Amino acid sequence: MQISIGGFLDRWGDTLWEATLQTFQMVGISLFFSVVIGLPLGVLLVLTRPGKSWSNPLLYQILNLIINMIRSVPFIILLFFILPFTKWVSGTTIGVRGVIVPLVVYTAPYIARLMEQALFQVDRGVIEAYEAMGIRTRDIIWHVMIREARPSIVLGLTIATIGLIGATAMAGLVGGGGLGDLAYRFGHLRYEADVMYFTVGLLILLVQGLQTLGNRLADLLKKD
Repeated sequence: MQISIGGFLDRWGDTLWEATLQTFQMVGISLFFSVVIGLPLGVLLVLTRPGKSWSNPLLYQILNLIINMIRSVPFIILLFFILPFTKWVSGTTIGVRGVIVPLVVYTAPYIARLMEQALFQVDRGVIEAYEAMGIRTRDIIWHVMIREARPSIVLGLTIATIGLIGATAMAGLVGGGGLGDLAYRFGHLRYEADVMYFTVGLLILLVQGLQTLGNRLADLLKKD
């Protein structure tokens, strides 16, 4: 068995390492831009609701509609649907750079909805107390709402990151690189079953590790 594993790693080690780095690259870059877009959108969804600080029913309905529309489209369909937009933004539709745009378009609305739910759970009494003291809304957002919602935000981002890993795997269908591309090209098209099994096992370990890390960080923030 040791010889078999050693032979497998000798043959596929470099390829697996490169695919793993590509997956981390796609997830890291896409998650960063998705949070930059999704967090403000989540805040706007909360504050523009009727009866909230920046109540604007029209803006809320528009944001709500756009987010729901994007979230209704499966990633694999979205991937092909926005190919012209992806080409216009990134200059290519293949490789790591070619899947960043669809990954962000897919993940940012999801994060916005998760952030909305996390922030909406903050005790309204705490917010009203700070408003009564004359604290500015933008300060309440960053120093009260987001601080109080940190455990829920961390758990939400953990879920979003895991979903993003699954999306990068599907991106392999268009030559996006990463573990999904490796599993598809070699594990499926070339019937290299050992590559498929190893890739699936690696993805499972990655997801389990992220979920455990997210849970522990959320627990620490609850105690803070």
